[in-house]
Amino acid sequence: MRLPPDSVIARDKVFRYLLVFRAKGDKSKFLARAGYDLSNGDQLIEDPRTQVLPLDALLTERTELG
Repeated sequence: MRLPPDSVIARDKVFRYLLVFRAKGDKSKFLARAGYDLSNGDQLIEDPRTQVLPLDALLTERTELG
């Protein structure tokens, strides 16, 4: 199974949540280690589109969260 090439990667979620430091549940430091920050957040949107979406998705586990 492949995810559609037009899968939504919400710009607001990237720029207003993932790349912004938060005292609880921060993800920005993890993403900074991969080279992403607010100055190149568009790259964080583009990279999964070119590196992940072309690959087959495999179901590994089903949990109560999906």
